[in-house]
Amino acid sequence: MRKAYSQHPPVALTIAGTDSSGGAGIAADLKTFAALGVHGACAVAAVTAQNTLQVTETYPLLPELVRAQIDAVVGDLGCQALKTGMLATAENVEAVYKAVKDHHLQHLVVDPVMVATSGALLLAPEAKAAYREMLLPVATVITPNLAEAQALVEGPVRTADEMVAAARELCARGCQAVLITAGHLDGEAVDVLYEKRTDKAHFLSSHRLPTRNTHGSGCVFSAAIAAYLARGETLLGAATLAKEFITQAIGAALEIGAGPGPVNPMFSLTPLTQGESKS
Repeated sequence: MRKAYSQHPPVALTIAGTDSSGGAGIAADLKTFAALGVHGACAVAAVTAQNTLQVTETYPLLPELVRAQIDAVVGDLGCQALKTGMLATAENVEAVYKAVKDHHLQHLVVDPVMVATSGALLLAPEAKAAYREMLLPVATVITPNLAEAQALVEGPVRTADEMVAAARELCARGCQAVLITAGHLDGEAVDVLYEKRTDKAHFLSSHRLPTRNTHGSGCVFSAAIAAYLARGETLLGAATLAKEFITQAIGAALEIGAGPGPVNPMFSLTPLTQGESKS
């Protein structure tokens, strides 16, 4: 049962890109925060033109403006947890890193968004090094999918053992924890959470749902983790609850658009009738 807040809800900040279709990015993050009883604030790092079929344009914002948005939110509202999504450039990665350090921000969830499902590049190639050198060491947890994990460790990540090995390698570079999502593998949807402080790997499993409507699933999952951390959950508790949340959001995914439809983080609050999964 969601905890009720009367006057002072926790504040979670998303630093990410827009999605004009409303299915991913900042739109998905803010819906997730609201659904979980957390006040959502945002800092826009990039603007995209996209729908369920493709990303047609991307426009990174200047790092000074990204930093100014973070400063404005944190200086007034505070911030109990934050997450990053599409940052687009190495300069924006650096701006977020400096803001986290300067404001002593806690509970940072890093979703290292690199490539859209449609194949569009969402991160400048040179920014990958900035992720490794800056954001990974200050993150509470990073949430790469299989392709992003492979890009970060520059090696294969295709099995559960390789997921654990990749998570350990990333933690050796400074992360406190790594959660690798395996939504693109066959069989049960099993994600791996590895925590450096305990040297333990936790396997978070759910039934794989027969749908291709998963647009925004990575955004919603990482936003849910941030929301639960803002509410005071442990990392394992937040990840476990977020896994349950994203599974329900995928189960309630919306049948809209000609491509893969968006997951629905508002499943518990809206009486939307779902159609049949797209074939």
